[in-house]
Amino acid sequence: MKPLLKSNRTRILILSLAICLISMNSRATEGLENLVLLQSLEGRWRFSIGMNEEWTSPKFDDSSWESIAVPSPWEDEGFNGYNGYAFYRKSFTVSPDYKGRMLYLNMGYIDDVDEVYFNGKKIGSTGSFPPNYSTAYDAERIYYIPEEYINFNGPNVIAVKVYDSEQNGGIVSGDIGLYGGKNSVNLDVNLQSEWKFQPGDDMRRKEADYDDKGWGEVFVPAKWEDQGYRDYDGYAWYRKTFVYQSSNEKEKMVIIMGKIDDIDQVYINGTFVGSTGTFPKGENDEASAGEEYNAFRGYYIPDGLLRKNQKNVIAVRVLDTGGDGGIYEGPVGILSQTKYIEYWRKIKKSGNDE
Repeated sequence: MKPLLKSNRTRILILSLAICLISMNSRATEGLENLVLLQSLEGRWRFSIGMNEEWTSPKFDDSSWESIAVPSPWEDEGFNGYNGYAFYRKSFTVSPDYKGRMLYLNMGYIDDVDEVYFNGKKIGSTGSFPPNYSTAYDAERIYYIPEEYINFNGPNVIAVKVYDSEQNGGIVSGDIGLYGGKNSVNLDVNLQSEWKFQPGDDMRRKEADYDDKGWGEVFVPAKWEDQGYRDYDGYAWYRKTFVYQSSNEKEKMVIIMGKIDDIDQVYINGTFVGSTGTFPKGENDEASAGEEYNAFRGYYIPDGLLRKNQKNVIAVRVLDTGGDGGIYEGPVGILSQTKYIEYWRKIKKSGNDE
């Protein structure tokens, strides 16, 4: 595996330790193909056509809804000819034995667009709903579940909002279930959520006071091709505003950006904090990328840059040279240096057999 970061300007958390741990545990940053099925969720789910945002709530009473098979096109379950919005809901328990692992929900293939909620919290979406409709029928849905969203002592509720434009609709195929990955990351700030997104390139977008009100939104982490930007290659920017609240007064802090396809530059409050890969220096230079898309991003945050109890802005410049693009795999968030080191040590100790 290549070193985490290529830019000599990059501030990286204790580089020698990170390279050592990652080189000894190359699977630690491999893709989602290494996830292990912990609990199948195939079978009967509650189902209703129509759309009501109250149906995302875990407190909603769905006892009067139909029961249909998942996975299966809803046309095969008694809703032949129906196109439009519908909801699926499922209640299940999560074993306390899974605490401390990174857990993912695999919803398989959904025709055409979806939003998924776990105990009322949105954990992912793929495709684009009307009026800016874009299908993602051919994308596998694998969504990270933040540990703080999970009830290990009682029922958990999954709610899936689906839009189908024509032909087959719904959760049509795939290996639906709860999957486990490597050890959980104890984030101080969880940034796996919706971000502002805009194709194109403009270095003014890194500034904290830049006006991004007219931008679209995408979920992070997820490929932008699956969120309405199919076949788009080139430059794009992400922006996220958050309030930083932390008791780590003296700790060094790190921002982890998971994996990005292909190369990136990360700014916090207008200040450069790290990059992976090399951007073209001029308009006539050709963009090229090697294995940067598979590098795990971990960037030091300079002391005093985060504004405590105030709004902070992260801006990420991305260049995709072809194929998939964007911040496509987590975890994504901010944590202390101590937690970052502990995370990699846990992976080393476990041998990443998870």
